[in-house]
Amino acid sequence: MSLITPTVPFSEPPYLVGLPSPYYKPTHLAWQKACREFISKHLLEKALEWDTIETLPEHVFETFAKHGMLLPSLPAPLPVEWLKKLGIHELLGAVKVEDFDYIHTMIYSDEMARTGLAGPSGSLTTGMSFGVPPIVKYGNKQLQERYLPELLTGKKRTCIAITEPEAGSDVANITTTATKSPCGKYYIVNGAKKWITNGIWADYSTMAVRTGGPGPTGLSLLVVPLKGNPGVSTRRLKVGGQVSAGTTYIELDDVKVPVENLIGVEGMGMKYVMTNFNHERLTIAIGATRQARVALGAATEYILKREAFGKPLVEQPVVRHRLAKAGALLESQWAWVEQFVYQMTQLPKATADVELGGLTAMVKAQAGIVLNECAQCAQLLFGGNGYTKSGQGELIERIYREAPGIRIPGGSEDVMLDLGVRQLVKNFKAKTAALQSGSSKL
Repeated sequence: MSLITPTVPFSEPPYLVGLPSPYYKPTHLAWQKACREFISKHLLEKALEWDTIETLPEHVFETFAKHGMLLPSLPAPLPVEWLKKLGIHELLGAVKVEDFDYIHTMIYSDEMARTGLAGPSGSLTTGMSFGVPPIVKYGNKQLQERYLPELLTGKKRTCIAITEPEAGSDVANITTTATKSPCGKYYIVNGAKKWITNGIWADYSTMAVRTGGPGPTGLSLLVVPLKGNPGVSTRRLKVGGQVSAGTTYIELDDVKVPVENLIGVEGMGMKYVMTNFNHERLTIAIGATRQARVALGAATEYILKREAFGKPLVEQPVVRHRLAKAGALLESQWAWVEQFVYQMTQLPKATADVELGGLTAMVKAQAGIVLNECAQCAQLLFGGNGYTKSGQGELIERIYREAPGIRIPGGSEDVMLDLGVRQLVKNFKAKTAALQSGSSKL
């Protein structure tokens, strides 16, 4: 007798339908069950409704924060010392904070994306996931003590502010300036940040600023207070997808920021940003792959029951062919994501940043491509229902509209593909040179 769970094709990753996998330990499986129960109850049930009104109720963020369910969006390993200092020893009773690895991260990101939409989960986690890590990794003791207790517990919110109206993927050319005041106690920040997720709700921002000359060596990171800070103005932007994530335009006019709010070392901002991007791009790839799965699973369920020309759509060879092409892309992408995340758990952080940095850009870009193909396939199979903003195809219409929100933010697709190859070539040349140098000494 087969032990494989009867599941609509393409609707769940293979490990969840009973197929063997080398990656998942009992702690991962327990974590997945706990995540599914919690997220289904507190997010999934009303995610489409909340996304339609473009804002999640405040109690949703508060519930996630209360149960420590924003913390899994941080890069693994978690900041264990800080969490234990704050009395946080385990997550949902399923995994100890010191045992949390990138496979737990992947499971969490995958479960959060079961809504099929990036907005609801992004409205909760983006600030924690991308705005807090630079403080944890590079902030000095006084900076961490001032900000981490409230940020890690969700009592305050932050965001990551890199992109500007004239500088998106071209991070090295951002123009927001931070100039030391005559007294030397403050940076005076001037400029603008655009497309900043969660910015409208954030108390603070981890912000890339120019403290020096042109190019990457002139960049630094600051913790910039937003709410109630003179000279700061924020307004919400209307975007095509991820509408509930709080995309924001931030203007800064002679904003005073204490010099103690410098993250790490002045002039090292570019390095910090690039390292932070690796986690951002990987989690985008995980979520986008699940979005593709939601779309394709729904389409498969639809064609099993929808009839045309006297028989179910699934009996039409052209329909099966279209579904097969998208399904092959989906399962190949998920296999790459799983392999990639497993490699993250096996490599030292410094090695992973070098060896996997370029591939992170590529897996993110490919996730957007796969989501676009699967969402388009689902919309075509749903027909008119998939092109309607209500009814049984409403979610599919919205997922397809969200595909560009994966292909552009976090590094646009073409830039990511180019970066991936350039980094692989750079690593190859460096290893070749080192090998040749070693041989010449023999």
